[in-house]
Amino acid sequence: MTETIPPRLRAFRDGYRWDEVEHRPYKEDGSAPFRAISRQILFDEAPLSCELRYFEMDAGGYSTLERHEHMHGVMILRGHGTCLLGTEVRKVAPFDLVTIPPWTWHQFRATTEAPMGFLCMVNRERDRPSLPTEADLAGLRAHPAVAAFLDGK
Repeated sequence: MTETIPPRLRAFRDGYRWDEVEHRPYKEDGSAPFRAISRQILFDEAPLSCELRYFEMDAGGYSTLERHEHMHGVMILRGHGTCLLGTEVRKVAPFDLVTIPPWTWHQFRATTEAPMGFLCMVNRERDRPSLPTEADLAGLRAHPAVAAFLDGK
């Protein structure tokens, strides 16, 4: 039997918030290294089979450096920053689209001048992220651009 979902509208508000959408911490404190980031789950209905989330970093904030089996589809919605995709570092700006394949190391960082927000679409049912080991970090740091990114330069 298919779940019945009533139609609804949740209006957009100032400060990149939506009606009836909880503003949550990014992750549990101490679970992984991150800084000044929050999340809102915009869509999480079972019939969609995916979840659409909005993440926002304060100026200088960043997401966790991680990888996992599931894919991400990301659209930068506001602000500027950089993202690590495997062994490449890319600048990102509003409306850029980022595809993160399975098992690809990734991290987003906002510039120090302004917040950065992005939409992220993932499978509703997904695996837990893996954090890098010391050996993984050494392998990533073998790439000068990645080492500079990880050092915040």
